[in-house]
Amino acid sequence: MNGGTTFDEADGAGEPYDEAQLREVEQLLREAALVCDPVPTALRDTALAAFALHDLDARLAELTFDSLLDAAPVRSAEDAPRMLTFAAGDLTVDVEVGEDGLLGQLLPPQEAGVEVLTRPTPEATASCAADGTGGFSCAVDVTGPFALRVRTGDEVVVTEWLRV
Repeated sequence: MNGGTTFDEADGAGEPYDEAQLREVEQLLREAALVCDPVPTALRDTALAAFALHDLDARLAELTFDSLLDAAPVRSAEDAPRMLTFAAGDLTVDVEVGEDGLLGQLLPPQEAGVEVLTRPTPEATASCAADGTGGFSCAVDVTGPFALRVRTGDEVVVTEWLRV
């Protein structure tokens, strides 16, 4: 049938269809749905935050400081890096988001693995290690939503998702 298939008997028509055409129509319908009925921002943010909890043993680190919201404006700081602080129990994660990526500090200072999540998949986009002083640096572009997963010796902490 030239690569086509027929609908099953429940359709009744027995008309042939083409898989490529079906995928094209499906893509057009998805695009139309995004334009006509977009996902509300609050719902998307909630879904991203919920995804961060796919590590059921992970603790969620709450955003306690954001330089965009909490810092006093400085006249000469047009391209100042964004400063973020997350807290989960005794662990504090300070992060500076700049053009070159992330520069951070864990308090109390300790060695840990730090993963940068930029899309809703279990795999990290980039990873780096915090040294004995708790300092870490990740050369990764975080222009969209991102979260951090910090793996210390005995626990996993995941930050809230943020958009830079």
